[in-house]
Amino acid sequence: MTDVLMEFPRLVDPKTGEPLMKRTVLVANTSNMPVAAREASVYTGITIGEYFRDMGYSVALQADSTSRWAEAMREISGRLEEMPGEEGYPAYLASRIAEFYERAGRVHCLASGAAPREGALSVVGSVSPPGGDLNDPVVQATLRVVKVFWSLEDRLAFRRHFPAISWLNSYSLYSEGLAAALAGLTSVEFNPDAAAALALLEKEAELEEIVRLVGKDSLSPADRLVLECSRSIREDFLHQNAFHEVDTYSSMKKQALMLSTIVRFHRAAGHALERGADIAAIERLTGRERLSRMKYLAEAEAETGIAATLAEVEAQLKELGTRDEGRGTRFEPRTTNHAPQPDPSGGRQ
Repeated sequence: MTDVLMEFPRLVDPKTGEPLMKRTVLVANTSNMPVAAREASVYTGITIGEYFRDMGYSVALQADSTSRWAEAMREISGRLEEMPGEEGYPAYLASRIAEFYERAGRVHCLASGAAPREGALSVVGSVSPPGGDLNDPVVQATLRVVKVFWSLEDRLAFRRHFPAISWLNSYSLYSEGLAAALAGLTSVEFNPDAAAALALLEKEAELEEIVRLVGKDSLSPADRLVLECSRSIREDFLHQNAFHEVDTYSSMKKQALMLSTIVRFHRAAGHALERGADIAAIERLTGRERLSRMKYLAEAEAETGIAATLAEVEAQLKELGTRDEGRGTRFEPRTTNHAPQPDPSGGRQ
């Protein structure tokens, strides 16, 4: 909270040109405040959000964290001698969490004598279970209510992969409803490309155990290609540098182009393997370096730069597959001048 108080006045709102603090409301309670204040702060924040929503604004509320809020409810419930539920939380924990999240949404504001206006309130709740246990009652009660879940993993943070959002545990139930809107903002191939990329990441998770046991060299060329393309999705697309002047933000159109390039590289490399190309040669393609640096292209040159990168990689794959297809391999029997020696045991050679 101290960092927010110090940084937000220095951040400039790109829409208004004013300091970001001018349209930010902070509700804080410190550890030395009463436990009742910890529970009331969440309701105070969402009530302020509803106030601005009814004025016709679009409000984003960040609640950090609902786990501390639930712990405050547990402590208050214990002092009131109420019947405890799972892990000591009150029996009404799930209903309280549902009541909190259902206050979000888009509404038509009621105003007498004024033009009809629309406001929206989006709630982003952070859940921090002890030990990262997703079976915690607060996590499970939250998952039964929300339709979007971002799972932050310390394993990814330790590997310096930011944002540390798990692509296997996270989900969104709005995908089908947003498919048409995303296709309009990007292209009709965006949703199929996203599904193909997720399938590659799921396949990589299945192969990780085999790689740890016997190594990558024991895999088939197709599986090694899956690992290579999955690594490209993780490092070249999902990984983002918030301190880089270009990579800190990417438009939807640029994201769609980057994802489409990686998916098309996987398909073209698969065709090259079918024509007899060597997987080791595919992994050493010089065009892969440009593929890994396409996220650093500025928005103005992203479309032409990514298209040139894709054309270069596809040309190299086509040449590689054609060259390896025409290369024959001859096997000759090995001859020896030594006569077979009799078996001392009397057996037959």
